[in-house]
Amino acid sequence: MPIRVLVVDDSGFFRRRVKEMLSSDARLEVVGEAANGAEAIEMAARLKPHAITMDIEMPVMDGITATRRIMQANPCPILMFSSLTTDGAKATLDALDAGAVDYLPKRFEDISKNRDEATRALCDRVYTLSRGHAGAAVQGRRPATPAARVSTPAATRPAPRAAAPMARPSAAPLRRGQFKLLAIGTSTGGPVALQEVLTKLPASFSLPIVMVQHMPGSFTPAFAARLNQLCAITVKEAEDGDTLQPGTAYLAPGGKQMLLESRGGRQILKVLEPEAGQTYKPCVDITFNSVAKVYPSQTLAVILTGMGADGREGSRTLKQGGSQIWSQDEASCVVYGMPAAVAEAGLSDRVLALNEVGPALAQL
Repeated sequence: MPIRVLVVDDSGFFRRRVKEMLSSDARLEVVGEAANGAEAIEMAARLKPHAITMDIEMPVMDGITATRRIMQANPCPILMFSSLTTDGAKATLDALDAGAVDYLPKRFEDISKNRDEATRALCDRVYTLSRGHAGAAVQGRRPATPAARVSTPAATRPAPRAAAPMARPSAAPLRRGQFKLLAIGTSTGGPVALQEVLTKLPASFSLPIVMVQHMPGSFTPAFAARLNQLCAITVKEAEDGDTLQPGTAYLAPGGKQMLLESRGGRQILKVLEPEAGQTYKPCVDITFNSVAKVYPSQTLAVILTGMGADGREGSRTLKQGGSQIWSQDEASCVVYGMPAAVAEAGLSDRVLALNEVGPALAQL
């Protein structure tokens, strides 16, 4: 049975284009089109789609308001189309806070210059997000609205090391002064997850934090500023040459790579242009591997919700050096891809629900 998709946009031309792209995939079926948020709410209730693509700016009712109301009444995965601008970033973050699970650039050329690749990326994203239509609510989410839980398709996930069912690892005992750095990696669902985790940390939190969130370069300044307003700790977009400070979280700039190095007894962040062929910009593995050279046994790494397996190999390097790895559990993930890759590789010292991560970190 194909995935049922509702397309919402005030532009008839854009709706036709999205429908044409989605209809090229046999796994998907466009079951309705809405020209504004009010129509989207009515059609979501009547058609019961497995996924919705949603524009932000529309007449009658905007996409953010519609998203919030749909997630309250008839929750299903909502993929936002966003402009890659500062204003677009702020609106997209509002939409994610309202319950949307992911976003894509509205200019498909920003996904790929190749039309077939852009079509494939859109279809794969909608299909993957829709797989958790009947899933559990994301724990600790603000606002308290249900959201779909998505398991990454088995074909794109790493195979477990053993055939035995996975069990939650026993909580490894924590020692005072054991860690000198907290490193966090996440992707789809990460903006809401990071907000949930970081707002639980007290102003006295003593560790510096490096964070990698898969996100465009136009989004990370607005996201860091929003987190800084909400959190008791300091949050900033990382800049080349930043010296790590206790109680400060450094967000890797979108479109760049962030590395840690030790220089003259200080721990310095390097922000570099990505090399050709690098898939993720920023990349969790690249940051974690650099961290392992500076704090091989004194890092606590946390892998939160996200598609793919970025972070698994960096976590492996940290684990081999004696650091600890925590991962988010499947039930509270928007997409159980990155945490699954870490857990199934046998790297997780703790597997925690999202609403358990912040309080556990606060105890450090």
